Amino acid sequence: MDFQVVVLAGGTSKKLLPLVSKEVPKALLPVANRPVLSYVLEQLELSNLKDLIVVVEGEDAAIHVGGWISNAYVDRLHVEVAAVHEDVGTAGALRAIAHHLTANDILVVSGDLVFDVPPGALAAAHRKHNAVVTTMLCPAPVSGPTESGSSGGKDKIKKPRRYNIIGLDPSKQFLLHIATGAEVEKEIRIQKSILRAVGQMEIRADLMDAHMYAFKRSVLQQVLDEKDEFQSLKEDVLPYLVRSQLKSELLFNGVPQAEESGNEKVGSQNNQAAVSQIMANASTPSFHELSSGNSGSTHVRRIHKCCAYIASESRYCQRLNSIQAFSDINRDVIGDASHLSGYSFSSHNNIIHPSAQLGSRTTVGPHCMLWEGSQMGDKCSVKRSVIGRHCRIGSNVKVVNSVVMNHVTIGDGCSIQGSVICSNAQLQERAVLKDCQVGAGFVVTAGREHKGESLARK
Repeated sequence: MDFQVVVLAGGTSKKLLPLVSKEVPKALLPVANRPVLSYVLEQLELSNLKDLIVVVEGEDAAIHVGGWISNAYVDRLHVEVAAVHEDVGTAGALRAIAHHLTANDILVVSGDLVFDVPPGALAAAHRKHNAVVTTMLCPAPVSGPTESGSSGGKDKIKKPRRYNIIGLDPSKQFLLHIATGAEVEKEIRIQKSILRAVGQMEIRADLMDAHMYAFKRSVLQQVLDEKDEFQSLKEDVLPYLVRSQLKSELLFNGVPQAEESGNEKVGSQNNQAAVSQIMANASTPSFHELSSGNSGSTHVRRIHKCCAYIASESRYCQRLNSIQAFSDINRDVIGDASHLSGYSFSSHNNIIHPSAQLGSRTTVGPHCMLWEGSQMGDKCSVKRSVIGRHCRIGSNVKVVNSVVMNHVTIGDGCSIQGSVICSNAQLQERAVLKDCQVGAGFVVTAGREHKGESLARK
């Protein structure tokens, strides 16, 4: 397909402390006991996209990610790992490796995506429309359980996440407006030139920008060169291309065009999902007719196209970009989205590795994973949780809606709810954790109770 693929794998995101470290960067955080990056690489492999550049922030993180890829994907993928400075942003990361980009089209994928949408479908849509950029949009996820299942272990009401505000043409193929970040809370302002061109626009607040983009390389590189203040693909580059798509002389002949000041205001309806506003102007050709040159006009203005590929609601797509998302995705991949795990679940709808050992009257419920070499004492209970490799868990321990990484030691009588325990941590007997994160190697003192805390070595 002649696409060059760039995977933006991040580094040690501050949003994910204390889960991440120099030894375990974001890309290697476990989802159902597999690095999150593996979900991206396998979807690319399924689409026969096997020549990749993986961009990692920080030299140490790049060494760890590169070592894992070399072991896990030898003879399967051709991967070049490129280290860039930390906190350069997604646009800055592409700017730093621009000299490696040579193909006509570039597929950019966030390394924290867990999804089952074929990347090849986005690439095909991009080529079909000869677009400057095509972005993948997915149904916006909700998060939960909000309080770690403390009431009888049942999931509580899930909270909707913050959405983008997205404007689409009636065919839902062309991206006409996008508001992200703080712009979501403001009134929507649509350029009059866009309204005149499209005739109709549907405003959506129930779609998520999945951070998967296909770009025309020449345009992407020109924007990165000329707009050196741009740091984010989502918040800078994509909105800029969308705003300028009726003024594409900006991009194709280097002559700056004046920005149009006229705007129409559209209420955001308090950011509710599935808001639909139609601005009718039937005397003008539709956007896709205009952009194709089929309007019957003797002169069709030269424009560029920003397109959208909307994934089916039956598909799974989430980004691991927060601690809540880490917990949600782990729960989903051993639950309703278990097809993504790559494992075969038992008749009890769980996975217990053959080398794991269970004590007397210990139960591991549905939607749970207990991985290799781990041992549990007597009268333990595990519900909707993931337990990693070579953990040592005492007797009378309860683990609910939690993720326990590798080589963790948990003493007798501990209770863990809605928490994440990083590798090599130790919980001494009768420790109680609710909605906590315990960093790698941290020791929780016997008998202590912690709620809503982040516990890590200083």
